[in-house]
Order: sequence, then structure tokens, then C-alpha cells
Amino acid sequence: MFRLSCLEVDDTLYSIMTTLSQTKEIFRRADAVCFDVDSTVIREEGIDELAKFCGVGDAVTEMTRQAMGGSVTFKTALTERLSIIRCSREQVNKLITDHPPQLTTGIKELVDTLHQRNVKVFLVSGGFRCIVEHVATQLNIPLHHVYANRLKFYFNGEYAGFDETQPTSESNGKGKVISMLKEKHSFKNVVMIGDGATDLEACPPANAFIGFGGNVVRQQVKGRSLWYVTSFGELLKELEKI
Repeated sequence: MFRLSCLEVDDTLYSIMTTLSQTKEIFRRADAVCFDVDSTVIREEGIDELAKFCGVGDAVTEMTRQAMGGSVTFKTALTERLSIIRCSREQVNKLITDHPPQLTTGIKELVDTLHQRNVKVFLVSGGFRCIVEHVATQLNIPLHHVYANRLKFYFNGEYAGFDETQPTSESNGKGKVISMLKEKHSFKNVVMIGDGATDLEACPPANAFIGFGGNVVRQQVKGRSLWYVTSFGELLKELEKI
């Protein structure tokens, strides 16, 4: 049986601790922080809520689980889910009005603190821009700091697909957004925070990734995260060390 020596175990633990320490340092020194939205900034998955509202919740929820775990490509999962939902413009607007997205505890305080420190905050989401903009407004995040998917509708308001040119509509899309932001703004330290596989994939080009399990724990993401938190209070405490 293969066994690690005590020295090898100590070296491995030291390496993990050092990398964790480096990740925390990058977060404290970040000049930009990008947040996933569904199951991170808000408690629910927007597409699942839309599916429930349209009466096809069960079929879509399983697809979301597979997409967030990384077992199918994001674009494939998005296309298949929307082909089942086929929501109208009226249904989307009514969902936002009747069931507005619920902010995760502590996110407003964290975003406010980052803003006070002149850290730029972005929402980078595989969800829908019409919902994410509502969230951004609640958090005082400029709408031009929102990157998300756009639903398309015919003139009569019926579902017509989604804008496949948006980088967030495909796997590795969040990484493309971060690369663009670094080039455009000359950011030195960009941190990605989220619960899903598409968030983890964004590092690199993000300088650090923080896994978030405050609403749902995805084991594939937790197991590969150097720093994994279950509340935004943990991140606020880290900022207090500055």
C-alpha cells in the first residue's frame, strides 16, 4: 500500500496553507471582484424559478444541477432548458414583479465595503440580464458592470431564443469576460466568487477563485477550491485585516 511519509504530509499541508494564504492576500488586495449571481449573490437559481413560474420546474432543475456540476456544457444545458421553458416577455416581467430575487445574507454589506475601498464590483452571470440588472440595482452596482445572457422575444412577446454571441452563454465565458476586463481596465488582481463549475473555470484568467457554498454546496467545486466559504461574513472578516 502506498503511504505518505510524515514529511510528505507536512509538505502537502504547508503547500495548501501557503496557497490559501496567497488567495486571501489576493482578495485583500483585489482591484476588482466578480460575483456569480444565481445561488451566490441571490439565494435561488433564476432559471429554475422561471421554470417553476412557467410550470416546468422539475425537468429544468435537474438540468441546472448537471450544468452547475460541470457534467454537460453550459451552452447545451442553457439551450435545452430554455427550449422547455419557452417563456414569454410577459412571464419574465411578472416573475420579477411577483417573485423578485432574494439577496443572500451579507452580500449587500460585502459589496458596500468593497465599494468603500474603491474596489470595482462586477456581476458575471450565466443567468438572464433582465433579472441580474434588478439585482445590480439593489446592490448599487452600475449596469455597465453586468455581464449576463440576453433573452430574445418576437414582436408579440413570445420566446425567440437567446443571444448566443454573449460570452456568458457558453463554458469558459466568464473567463473571457474577466480577460476582457483585465485588458480594458488594467486590473492587476481580479477575484472570482461563485458556487458553480463555470465560476471555477474562470480562474485563470482570474487571479484567485473563492468557492461559495452559502446557498448550495457543489462537491466538485468545493473539492477544487483553495478557499471555500459558506457565508459572506467570512470575506468581510478578511477585509477587516487590511
